[in-house]
Amino acid sequence: MFLESKAVNSCPFCLKIQTLAQQLAPDCVWEFPHSHLFLGKWQFYHGYCVLVTKTHARELFDLATEERAALFEELTLAAKAIHLAVTPLKMNYELLGNQVPHLHWHLFPRFESDPEKLQPAWLRLARAEQDPHALAQAMAGPETPEKTRARIRNQLQQLGANSS
Repeated sequence: MFLESKAVNSCPFCLKIQTLAQQLAPDCVWEFPHSHLFLGKWQFYHGYCVLVTKTHARELFDLATEERAALFEELTLAAKAIHLAVTPLKMNYELLGNQVPHLHWHLFPRFESDPEKLQPAWLRLARAEQDPHALAQAMAGPETPEKTRARIRNQLQQLGANSS
């Protein structure tokens, strides 16, 4: 398992999870037994969230079989709750880790109104980071982050999701 103390001490996700013990992060939607669901900043994709594992691991195969199975169930519940909360055309799932080598999934709701719905979300976001106007558009959603978080939390509660 990839748990080198230097990596854990410098990992932005590990640091964020450590601070949750003192104070709930405003972007935290839900704490599952094995992961945290955070509302992401790219709310052009209304309901976009990131599911971050509590265990610092670089690859899925670094996790024990039971933890991997539990994480997949948490991922599925998170995606279903997002889908029920914002009713997209399709959910896109991305597990990359090239920039931050800590297991995390990007959950992108994709809508019929998206002019680039057949393209990867990252193309729009890469362009947005080069243009302040496009950046503001990519971060703006149709409702406040608080309302979006509340809608997703409500769906997780209705689905009977476990919370830590």
